[in-house]
Amino acid sequence: MSAVRLADIDKTLGARRVLDGLNLTIEQGEIYGLLGPNGSGKSTAINILCNLLDPDRGTVEIDGRPASAAARTALGICPQDIALYRDLYPAENLRFFAEIYGLAPGHASRRIAELVGLFGLETFARTPVAALSGGWQRRVNIAVALVHAPTLLVLDEPTAAVDVKARQELWLIIEALKKQGMTILLTTHHLEEAERLCSRVGILKDGRLAREGTIAEILALVPAQAIALVDGPDPEKVRARARELGWALRDYAGRMACLLPQQASLEETALALRGVGATSINLQRVSLEHAYLEVMQGA
Repeated sequence: MSAVRLADIDKTLGARRVLDGLNLTIEQGEIYGLLGPNGSGKSTAINILCNLLDPDRGTVEIDGRPASAAARTALGICPQDIALYRDLYPAENLRFFAEIYGLAPGHASRRIAELVGLFGLETFARTPVAALSGGWQRRVNIAVALVHAPTLLVLDEPTAAVDVKARQELWLIIEALKKQGMTILLTTHHLEEAERLCSRVGILKDGRLAREGTIAEILALVPAQAIALVDGPDPEKVRARARELGWALRDYAGRMACLLPQQASLEETALALRGVGATSINLQRVSLEHAYLEVMQGA
C-alpha cells in the first residue's frame, strides 16, 4: 500500500488551471522530492494533500484512506514559514502542539523528551525560540511537526534561509528520520538537497508531472556524461566547433554549455576547443540542476 496517492487531480484558482490531471504516488519509507518553479502547482498540491484545499476533481489518499479522514493523525506538516510561538521555549512549543493533537500528558512528556534528544535541543531548554538562530528554529519547526508521531512528514522548503552548515545539519536529521522509516514529501529549490536526500523526484510543469523517477533516471535525461561551461569573446566559434565535435549545446542562465557525450578531462576538453578563443572552461558532472533545466527548457 502506498503512503500517498493523488489521482487525476484538477484544481482551478480564479481563471488559471493550477493542477491539470496530477497523478502522484509516494511509497512508504521514501523521501519524495516535489520540484518545480514558482507557480507550477507545488503549494496547491500540498494544500490538497493536507486537506486544506478541496480538489475540483480527483482522489487523494493517505495510507489507503481518504485524506479528509487521515490527514489530522497521519500527517505532520512543516511549513516554509516558521510556525512557532517565538516567546516560548522549544519544549513549551512542543507541549502546546502535543495538547492540540490530544496527546495524554504522560505520552506527551515522553514524546517531547524523545524529540528534544533527537533534535539536540537540550542546550536550548531555557531559550525562547526568538533567540535561536534560523537553523535551530528550523529544527524546532520540524520537531513540532513530528510531535504526534505521524506516518507522513511534509517538509516545505525546510532549509530555506539558513546557512550552509545549518542546511547540512538538517540534511542529517532528515536522513535519520528516513532510516527510522518515516515517509517524507520534500519540496525544495535547492536541487543539491533533492539530489542528496530523495529516493525519487517529480518535476511539476504547468500543473502536471513533466518527469518523475529515481535520481539516476532523471539524470539520464541529460544527453551527456559531463558539462563544459565555456566563455569566450566569439561564442559562434565555440558553437561551430561544438557542432563539429557532435556536442549538443544548451544555454544555462546566459552561459554556453557544451554537453560532452563521454567523460573527458579539463585538458582534453581545452584541447578539443583549441583555436576558438575560449577564455574559461568550467567542467562539471551532470547534476540534478542540469536535468531540471533540461525538463524546464522542454528538451
